Amino acid sequence: MPRIVFDLDGTLIDSAPDIQAAVNRMLDDEGLEPLDLAAVTSFIGNGLPHLVKLAMAARGMDKHRHADIAPLVGRHYDAVNGHLTVLYPGVEAALHRLKADGHSLALCTNKPARPACDILGRMGIYPLFDQVIGGDSLPERKPDPAPLLACQPGLYVGDSEVDAETAARADVRFILFTEGYRKVPVAGLPHDALFSNFAALPDIVQTFERLQ
Repeated sequence: MPRIVFDLDGTLIDSAPDIQAAVNRMLDDEGLEPLDLAAVTSFIGNGLPHLVKLAMAARGMDKHRHADIAPLVGRHYDAVNGHLTVLYPGVEAALHRLKADGHSLALCTNKPARPACDILGRMGIYPLFDQVIGGDSLPERKPDPAPLLACQPGLYVGDSEVDAETAARADVRFILFTEGYRKVPVAGLPHDALFSNFAALPDIVQTFERLQ
């Protein structure tokens, strides 16, 4: 059975409200106006350091302070992680069915490994994963293919341009979840299959198995 590897933010979980809260706590510390949810959501995908860089630029902060500000946002995120985050509908049932069908599951995210594991635990799905690769697990981050390849993937499930590029560079079939944080139309992202409801995912995976 092929191993199914998942992205996290925008794929399994809607975490943007907690990320927004962490960013806005930092901005409040600095005496700056908060950013709205749409703005922060548009920054998600390339890991926390990049997100902080974009948030700082949006409020005209000195980019040379990034080395101090990024850890601060990380600490704020640790404090709010899981407060507003939810699983997308149908995620838990789909993961359990894939496991019952004999698939190994792994996670490949640009979120640091510790908060990634923490939120998986809070959502009650951590035991379903045999491996978690975070944005700080290797020297490389997605869209470099190394983190995905470290998971020995059979299929990769994600929601964004970063995920699509990662899968293409790793030469792994990509299943696109259309309800996440992508920034371009579906037609603009290379994919082998797509879905908007997690109830459809196990059957899509079975279709790929039959094609092998």
